[in-house]
Amino acid sequence: MEEDPAIAALTGVVTQNVIGFEIAALSFDAQIELMVRWATRHLSKVVCVANVHMLMEAHTQSEMRSVLDRADLVTPDGMPLVWVMRLLSGVCQDRVAGMDILIALVQKSPDHQIPVFFLGSDGQTLHRIRQRLMQDAPNLQIAGMEPLPFRPLTIAEDEAIAQKIHDSGAGIVLVSLGCPKQELWMTAHKNRINAVMIGLGGAFPVYAGLRRWAPAWVRKAGLEWFYRLIQEPRRLWKRYRKTIPPFLFLAFKQILTTRSERDISASSLGQPERFP
Repeated sequence: MEEDPAIAALTGVVTQNVIGFEIAALSFDAQIELMVRWATRHLSKVVCVANVHMLMEAHTQSEMRSVLDRADLVTPDGMPLVWVMRLLSGVCQDRVAGMDILIALVQKSPDHQIPVFFLGSDGQTLHRIRQRLMQDAPNLQIAGMEPLPFRPLTIAEDEAIAQKIHDSGAGIVLVSLGCPKQELWMTAHKNRINAVMIGLGGAFPVYAGLRRWAPAWVRKAGLEWFYRLIQEPRRLWKRYRKTIPPFLFLAFKQILTTRSERDISASSLGQPERFP
């Protein structure tokens, strides 16, 4: 199905480069609206919900870099990305995080008659999600819920999953396989699944009530990483040690370079023209 030129132009222009990756520089509502408009037209799209970990994976791994470069929308999940975007552009940028995306889409999808498919995680988590949706969004069309094993899928299994999603009529596929597995899966299924595929990582167990969601003030303060670290220290401390310091270095370097270039440009514009 042909894409609306206005939507194509919107996503092609309004981005902010952060350490070499184009992040959507739109408000939260605008990004949700974009996903909804794609979904109503059953366009095959890949949405990556980016945090520091994802950007550093892409910075060091060429395959992941290709995924982000080819994604249709890369949202600023982590507050560090939001802060860097604000410092670079001088414009207030919304955070567009996984849990907020999930909540917004399950609320908006019934109004647009968009069936939603939940892919990944495990049976218990999906069952808890279904129970909560009965209260939060009773009119939501659940196209399907499918847990996936931790091992790689066989070719036959993968084709069966893709066919099941296609037959369900889903306009949105929420994917919870963890980074970078979910991003690689979505990219591999671009143009095979006619739906908006959104990688939500750890949002499924949080929405299911199996893991605590950080309080609003913690999220706004940019301390959600610390809140998660307290809950899962063994799994996360090595990741944070390897990703946060190099990200801060690259971001700080980019901010200094950008400001230096602006100062030079402003200085040259302010000087009187010289004639030979």
